[in-house]
Amino acid sequence: MPPHLIDGEPHQHHHDRPKRTRVPGEPLRIGVGGPVGSGKTALVAALCRQLRDELSLAVLTNDIYTTEDADFLRRHAVLPDQRITAVQTGGCPHTAIRDDITANLDAIDDLIEANPPLDLILVESGGDNLTATFSSGLIDVQIFVVDVAGGDKVPRKGGPGVTWSDLLVINKTDLAPLVGADLEVMRRDSTAVREGRPFVFTSLTADPAATPVLEWVRAQLRAAADHDAAAETGGALAH
Repeated sequence: MPPHLIDGEPHQHHHDRPKRTRVPGEPLRIGVGGPVGSGKTALVAALCRQLRDELSLAVLTNDIYTTEDADFLRRHAVLPDQRITAVQTGGCPHTAIRDDITANLDAIDDLIEANPPLDLILVESGGDNLTATFSSGLIDVQIFVVDVAGGDKVPRKGGPGVTWSDLLVINKTDLAPLVGADLEVMRRDSTAVREGRPFVFTSLTADPAATPVLEWVRAQLRAAADHDAAAETGGALAH
């Protein structure tokens, strides 16, 4: 496993935003954000294919005026249709994942009610810019996806997603020679701006399972399960 993944261990926040208090037994919520075309939906599809036989999961997508991303996931049958739903934000995508998260919270409630019990909900943002980030009231941890087609300057531009996300994914590394992007420059700059927070390089062409991201997601699920077990033990001792 790459050393910058920090052995797959779940990242602890050092940013000053509060974290959502997850109730034991609730599904883990992982946000997937990033600019338009960075490969968020393809990454979500890859994770669904790898995880659907080992746990119960669902997906919530966000688009401005359509349900394009949810439709893509349904067409590719990554999950049964009732496990995929969409929010139409009607405005800048970040408004529904950061500013007024009501529509997303309602959609999550509907997914939980329709598909009990759920272990994991992937919440995909609509394509936005480097300033987009999820409200901590909506998700437990967040992945931010950029791609090399934007140039090797993207990580050093920073922004909340690049800097503070729980996992930064630098996607489409197979395109680097075609667009003149230097992956070592991206590695160096990511190391500098993220100050120890994990990042990984991916190419779904070379690795359709998105293995480093999959390993990180599994680490988050293990951490959530350990938290639930500790809470259950503590509750039993209290009685």
